[in-house]
Amino acid sequence: MPGPGPATAFGFPSWLFVLLLLLVAMVGALIVYGIVASALNRLVGTRYVVFRSLIERTNGVARCGFILLALSFVLPIAPVDPLMADEIHKLMIAGLILLIGWVALLTFNMAADRYVGRLQLGDANNLLARKAVTQVKMLKVIGGCLIITLAIAFALMTFDSVRQFGISLFASAGIAGLAAGIASRSILANLFAGLQLALTQPIRIDDAIVVESEWGIVEELTSTYVVIRLWDLRRLIVPLSYFIEKPFQNWTRDSTQILGTVFIHVDYATSAQRLREKLMEIVKASKFWDKQMASLQVTDANENTVQMRALVSAANADAAWDLRCEVREKLIAFLQSEYTNALPRRRNETLVTSGASQIQAIAAGTS
Repeated sequence: MPGPGPATAFGFPSWLFVLLLLLVAMVGALIVYGIVASALNRLVGTRYVVFRSLIERTNGVARCGFILLALSFVLPIAPVDPLMADEIHKLMIAGLILLIGWVALLTFNMAADRYVGRLQLGDANNLLARKAVTQVKMLKVIGGCLIITLAIAFALMTFDSVRQFGISLFASAGIAGLAAGIASRSILANLFAGLQLALTQPIRIDDAIVVESEWGIVEELTSTYVVIRLWDLRRLIVPLSYFIEKPFQNWTRDSTQILGTVFIHVDYATSAQRLREKLMEIVKASKFWDKQMASLQVTDANENTVQMRALVSAANADAAWDLRCEVREKLIAFLQSEYTNALPRRRNETLVTSGASQIQAIAAGTS
């Protein structure tokens, strides 16, 4: 007698029935998703911009989630080997966990970006905004890594073999675990340094700092390094742990306002009061001065020259740099035009001329 034919279900071969069942489940899932998405869009409308944007950005993820849910419902009634069905079911659960993690990551990032977008970094007094932006950026990186790690961990825990492998790996780590710990020491140090920087904030976005004798602006904070934009548009890349372990200068720690100094070396015959008046005239006409401080003092004197220091204030580091250059240039121009004998070079020439005249007088008297 001929052997039994292939297994059938409802008059169809088993493989064809399973295929049709999966197709029906996928189509049904997409139809249900379309109805739910349409209802949510009508419910949200244009008032809740955040939720509407979240729905739009998670369209693909949500479709995959609905398909996985539908397949998990129809899998028990499909004519599939129980062991295979169990493995497929676990795989679907792992995929669903990863999709949930993806949605959580998108939601977290969108909330952080929206919060940062509401801050006004362009204002003159943007200290609070820079503090908030720095915290959000660092916590965004750390939170993203945490969400991804948890999603992958929970997904792997759905498989018994992988879970047992992880337990045995931790139990028998030994030298390999020690080597891995040593290899990842710098990564972990930067990760914890980033968390510490986010909480204590010795530096923030747009801070003016001096690192390794280089002056620049904090342009970007990542999970492992800081990008500093130098005055000549070069970029200095510094590990996060540097700002925890080594000293550096932060010119805008408590306020964006900054003081700039200009040193001028002049002759003893120069009037400090006249230079002080000229300084006030210069800063009052400058667009970079914030009208807070402007003073000129004699800070040093030696056998040849007198050192005078002009101290001026500006709203931020960039304005302070421009103001210092402007004050220096105009003070020198003022000395060159009205106090030519006040320049150190002029004093040396006067001494030489005077000495030559004395020699000529002595020569004439002896003759």
